[in-house]
Amino acid sequence: MIKHHHFIIYKPFGYLSQFVSNQNKQRNKKMLGDLYDFPEGAMAIGRLDESSEGLLLVTTDGKVSEQVRSKEIEKEYYAQLDGEITDEAVEQLKTGIEIGTGSNAYTTLPCKAFRLDLPPDFPPRAKKIRDERHGPTSWLSITLTEGKFRQVRKMTAAVGFPTLRLVRVRIGAITLDRLEPGQAMEVDGFEMDAV
Repeated sequence: MIKHHHFIIYKPFGYLSQFVSNQNKQRNKKMLGDLYDFPEGAMAIGRLDESSEGLLLVTTDGKVSEQVRSKEIEKEYYAQLDGEITDEAVEQLKTGIEIGTGSNAYTTLPCKAFRLDLPPDFPPRAKKIRDERHGPTSWLSITLTEGKFRQVRKMTAAVGFPTLRLVRVRIGAITLDRLEPGQAMEVDGFEMDAV
């Protein structure tokens, strides 16, 4: 019987959610394999783009990957937004909004969203976000069961509050816990709570 390996990792800002670069333009990019010596056959479950941070699951078991990416598993993000998000904008996000253009346009599924009263206690990001003199920011919790390309960023921009910083904090029942950016931890398996 094959023994599979599972990891929880805090992907830092500036890293790609892959292990090797297969394109010339990515030659100088930072990869997950730079953070930890993952076993052969390891794959990231889902993606976080280069400028997004937070919880990423890594496994050598493709079946687990399919389960986690399903619409049965919630993915929660904290987004720092440009401006003070309004109640109306939060309601729009909850009910689903149209994002994209032309043949790439789609309406997002209803989701959970609420404004965070206090900023979360994340370590400072490697690249400064911006100074307060550029205006106020606010934080939003948004929980999706889908995960299209740059979806949270497109959603917050569509309601008038572009995302400045995006951190995934939960996948199913798994949270970032006390991991620091760049840290990885091997686990026995992934505890998933379906929606």
